[in-house]
Parts: sequence; C-alpha cells; structure tokens
Amino acid sequence: MTRTPLFATLVLLFSLMAGFAHAQDAAININTADVATLASLNGIGDSKAQAIIDYREANGPFASTADLTNVKGIGARTVEKNADRLAIK
Repeated sequence: MTRTPLFATLVLLFSLMAGFAHAQDAAININTADVATLASLNGIGDSKAQAIIDYREANGPFASTADLTNVKGIGARTVEKNADRLAIK
C-alpha cells in the first residue's frame, strides 16, 4: 500500500489553508475599500465603515492611515490595532 495519495492530500490541504490565512492578512486600501472590507477591521463595524466612506467622499482620499482619526468615532487606538492591515495606495 502506498502513502503517496495521503501525503499529497495533506500537502494540498496545508497549502490551501496557508493561502487562506495569507489572504485574510492582506492590506486594506482605505481609499478604495467598501463597507464590508472596512468592517472586517478590528473595532470597525458597519456604521464606522460607512463613516469612513462618507468622510472619504466629502474630503478626498486619505493621505495617511493616521488620518482615519479624523473620522468621528475612530481613535488612535483603533488605527494602532489595525496598523499592519491598513494601506494607502
């Protein structure tokens, strides 16, 4: 009996899981993200995500991720918790 199919299956499953984990850690461009994407950030729900979009539409694109603190209800701590997932492009 050969173990190659079992080994190949385990390698494939590990590869898929690693790919999904990497995809979840992808940076979020706060100048183009939609409500659902922004709401996936730690401490940001649907209403704050919509506030980000409303602020962006009224004031233009964010110059830096720290500018998120200009949005009502979003503080420096929220920006710090999400710093590794935020991007400006």
